[in-house]
Amino acid sequence: MAEQNFLVELGTEELPPKALRSLGEAFASNLKQELTNADLPFAEVHWYAAPRRLAVYVTALAAAQPDKQLEKRGPAVQAAFDAEGNPTKAAMGWARGNGISVEQAGRLKTDKGEWLVHIADIKGKAATALLPTMVEQALSRLPIPKAMRWGDQSIQFIRPVHTLTLLLGDQLLPAHILGIDSSRTLRGHRFMGEQAFELAHADDYLQALEQTGKVLADFERRKTIIKTGVEQAAAAAGGIADLDEALLEEVTSLVEWPVVLTANFENEFLDVPAEALVYTMKGDQKYFPVYDTAGNLMPTFIFVTNIESKDPSQIIGGNEKVVRPRLADAQFFFDTDRKTPLASRLEQLDSVLFQKQLGSVREKSERISALSGFIAAAIGADKTQAERAGLLSKCDLVTDMVFEFTDTQGVMGMHYARHDGEDEAVALALKEQYQPRFAGDDLPSQDISAAVALADKLDTLVGIFGIGQTPKGDKDPFALRRAALGALRIIVEKDYDLDLPILIEQARALYGDKLSNASAADEILDFMLGRFRAWYQDLGYGVDVIQAVLARRPTRPADFDARVKAVSQFRELDAAAALAAANKRVGNILAKFEGEIPSEVNPVLLQDETEKRLASQLAELTERLMPLFAAGDYNSALNELAALREGVDSFFDQVMVMAEDEALRLNRLALLNQLRNLFLQIADISLLQ
Repeated sequence: MAEQNFLVELGTEELPPKALRSLGEAFASNLKQELTNADLPFAEVHWYAAPRRLAVYVTALAAAQPDKQLEKRGPAVQAAFDAEGNPTKAAMGWARGNGISVEQAGRLKTDKGEWLVHIADIKGKAATALLPTMVEQALSRLPIPKAMRWGDQSIQFIRPVHTLTLLLGDQLLPAHILGIDSSRTLRGHRFMGEQAFELAHADDYLQALEQTGKVLADFERRKTIIKTGVEQAAAAAGGIADLDEALLEEVTSLVEWPVVLTANFENEFLDVPAEALVYTMKGDQKYFPVYDTAGNLMPTFIFVTNIESKDPSQIIGGNEKVVRPRLADAQFFFDTDRKTPLASRLEQLDSVLFQKQLGSVREKSERISALSGFIAAAIGADKTQAERAGLLSKCDLVTDMVFEFTDTQGVMGMHYARHDGEDEAVALALKEQYQPRFAGDDLPSQDISAAVALADKLDTLVGIFGIGQTPKGDKDPFALRRAALGALRIIVEKDYDLDLPILIEQARALYGDKLSNASAADEILDFMLGRFRAWYQDLGYGVDVIQAVLARRPTRPADFDARVKAVSQFRELDAAAALAAANKRVGNILAKFEGEIPSEVNPVLLQDETEKRLASQLAELTERLMPLFAAGDYNSALNELAALREGVDSFFDQVMVMAEDEALRLNRLALLNQLRNLFLQIADISLLQ
């Protein structure tokens, strides 16, 4: 039988929109793995997903597995026959297991002896027999966060299942999966096209769904239609759409037949900070806001409906009617909040709990204020402004606007601070205190903001570690990993000369006697240094480079960054491999030596010309390198150290380190120790691979 295309579709209730892509991709990936494991040849695997269906389409699928010959080796000939030449029980048992007699077995001769052997012809199984089980296995491994039951069934899946279709070409494959028998029935759009219809052939899937069912099953096609439509609608309105990728994905997952429409709201709402309006449009209503060319929010929004209407104005009017009360709420909250100065809300934070053992959010604000001032002084920023920003940093949490629209925290603090006449640097710091919120997010734009952001993150880290609630596995309720990485990014990317132990101790002292974990400081430092490993791996640095620097445990993040970059460049030099190997050799020699090595090399004891040259090189280098080490110019320092390659190689070729004469031996060990210590000023390059 010739190759055919295979389709499997699972028809369900509405699937979680934020999980739709991952479900579709995982279904295809799992089925592809099943086909590969079963050695069932195919050309390509495509996934399709819409709100009420998951489907996989496999092209050029072989009708059956290829036939194979399997060599089954039996016992050695000397163990297969007794002294009289009769088959032993071992030989007869093996032959019986292969469905042959001992006499029918072949012989396999190798340089290690001779064995009985049977070449078995294994006929490949038909795809029709294999596919139902493969589909069931692929579905069982979907990334389902929370399964559900429905009706009186014990079967669990992410949503109730209504239809199952397995077609190999035009052949319906019998199957019973997730409580449903396979059939040709597909369900169309709820309100357009045919509610249910029969699919004749796997190749007709997309066309039949589109023409008969009014469903676009191709996720990427729907996404392109929506993106293009929104861009065109925004341009027609004289603006630019906020095409947030996450929102675009979610809207694509919500509709089967996308229709893009434009609506408007009253100009008066533009007096409210744009962030609050955008939050409700995007978060609550799944609308795309529109901005003018100057970046100002326009009284226009674009939305995607799931139906073609003969009178689109009715749908537009309905959406305008729905969004108006939400915008009116935002306007009311904004006007009401501004009647109370932000600073006067500090007392309200007494009743807001940060953490039961660590006290209220007001106490946290006061600690952030003090720590912000300390950091600001260290980085040359205005201490008074940093302290003020730290004190006000959480006041907007008790405003009506933030209570209703939680994602506007920080942003609303900035607007209310400006209204109250606070310094602009203070107001901006209130907005930027949470940055960076995620990998790749912007850093605070000014030093005052950076000081507050660092203080907030460090206060949380020190407090939670201080009561012994460290992250375990994937559980990190206080987002400590994100806080640690955010703090490191601020220090590194802004090149602040800050030392982690000093910051940690300052934050710890502000907690007074609230903390119970005596080893918290060391744990926090280890935790933060551990974030470097993942971060720099993501940036493309070799694990061995990161390990070489971590071995020296530098605690100033900007200094850590300089070392990693320098060692990474050094690794590419011709001399690097030889010097790394030499350092490893030196490290092993010194580690095995029991006794005290002199701190200085005695020039009188230098006998061989090679060791004299190396000692001279090291003396000259030490003098040149010390200013470079002090300046953190590790690149130049390692380039200088690379010149030692020839001298080090010659030393190991011509000099016996462990000489019988003790004085000579100790002097040579002192020379090697001096060599290694120069490299250790930067990193342990013996760890480079």
